[in-house]
Amino acid sequence: MTYTLQQFPEKLAVVKLPPGAEIPAWAESASLFSITATALETSLVCAGRDVPTKVVARKGLTGFAVEGAEDNQQAGVLVQLLAPLAEEGISVFTISTFSTNWILVPLEQADAAAEAWRRRGETVEVATPVTPTRQSRQSKQSGQSKKDKR
Repeated sequence: MTYTLQQFPEKLAVVKLPPGAEIPAWAESASLFSITATALETSLVCAGRDVPTKVVARKGLTGFAVEGAEDNQQAGVLVQLLAPLAEEGISVFTISTFSTNWILVPLEQADAAAEAWRRRGETVEVATPVTPTRQSRQSKQSGQSKKDKR
């Protein structure tokens, strides 16, 4: 099976926080925003732009979302997609949601990753992130104001 990977333009970061940490105010959402908490640590995947320099983080990552693999019970999806990157010496950070696998690679190796996938017959496309319109933001704010007044 072949896959289509959507390459998102935001620069992402993977941040390491202590176990049980609160989500900091600077942790901004992007095309991918994820919180993973274990007994040993809390990890965030978030927009990299406001991550403080003193925080332990891997910054400057590009996210690729895998299309066509909606069934997370399908075996071998990540193996098929990660093998060409390993052969090229490209490090990855992977995360899976209920219906999508994400592969994060260093920004400076994103073009090499895309080319490695294309050589294997995969399709790589530039994704257009969905951002709320100004009107919908205002609607949300005015809706929140109405709730606050109750």
